[in-house]
Amino acid sequence: MGCMFSQLASKFAFFPPSPATYQIRKGEGEGERRLTVVSAAAGTAVEDSLLDVLMIDTKRGNKIVGFYLKNPCARLTLLYSHGNAADLGQLYDLFLQLKVNLRVNLMGYDYSGYGASTGKPSESNTYADIEAVYECLETEYGVSQEDLILYGQSVGSGPTLHLASKLPRLRGVVLHSAILSGLRVLCHVKFTFCFDIYKNINKIKKVKCPVLVIHGTEDDVVNWLHGNGLWKMSREPYDPLWIKGGGHCNLELYPDYIRHLCKFIHEMENITTKIRLKRIRQTLDLQKRSCCCSVSCHGWCCKVKCWQPKCSRPSCASCCSVRLKCPASCKPRCPKCPTLRCCFSCPSTNCFSWKCCCCTSCLQWRCSSDCCCSSCFQWSCCCERRSSNE
Repeated sequence: MGCMFSQLASKFAFFPPSPATYQIRKGEGEGERRLTVVSAAAGTAVEDSLLDVLMIDTKRGNKIVGFYLKNPCARLTLLYSHGNAADLGQLYDLFLQLKVNLRVNLMGYDYSGYGASTGKPSESNTYADIEAVYECLETEYGVSQEDLILYGQSVGSGPTLHLASKLPRLRGVVLHSAILSGLRVLCHVKFTFCFDIYKNINKIKKVKCPVLVIHGTEDDVVNWLHGNGLWKMSREPYDPLWIKGGGHCNLELYPDYIRHLCKFIHEMENITTKIRLKRIRQTLDLQKRSCCCSVSCHGWCCKVKCWQPKCSRPSCASCCSVRLKCPASCKPRCPKCPTLRCCFSCPSTNCFSWKCCCCTSCLQWRCSSDCCCSSCFQWSCCCERRSSNE
């Protein structure tokens, strides 16, 4: 049933231009491919020595078209996944502008069933498509994930986050008018259903690189809340760009778009492996500190999670579990401590030997009473003092 719903959702998610706005034809050189853009007036071949037109095989048996635009000054490569109603012929001029303004090499591709690519468009096919393109960048152009930035526009955010969640050393991700999931575009739901497509809401949490989110505040196709939600759930969010008055397909026309994108690319260029490792260590340290639970008083510390002392009793039938709330009648075992605040206030100077026990077989603490003392911030139910003379 879920598969049937997914196929139905795919029919409403993909709208490839028909007919395609370009064709691929063989040139004079053997094995050469040239781009022909089909217009209403006349078709003209694009002559560009810095453009490679590729036919890439996917693991699902389709052949997809890829445009690789080279920039001699580039340090990074941008892998662009377009929206659901465009093909490479319509995006070629935009690719030229991005290549020059951002100073990057740019790889764009058509999904299966789009443009001159074979097959039919579907969620699983787009995942296979972007994986094949990434493999081509690795093998044909020597592009590693450390020098790669993934760019996903609208539906293209699905394959973008799919690949980004699998590449832990990726340089960065750009989400342009992205979606939380396919079903959430149509209706506001709080749960993820099995038949939903492009579940970006789950994959964004697995991305381990800086994420730039660009979204228009007046987007009537994919609500701004989608972009805001993805930005909030990112592990390493970059300063977002909320374009006031921007719609779904016109954000490139705003000056802030290219300005903010250039800033992001420039900062990604300056990020070194040393800086990234430092950030990862800082994140891990924060997680460890938040997970470490310790109770200290007068220089003494008992880390409940890290220290498991041995139990001196042969059996723990009378053990009791640690309780958070304690009555005022708590009386620990130490006979030299007449007051309630006796954990570290014993008047005897030779009473500094502690015996803390925990039975690992029943995972319960040995207690002198049915409670613990929280007034002195110590577990009086699991600790007792004994004289060193004993």
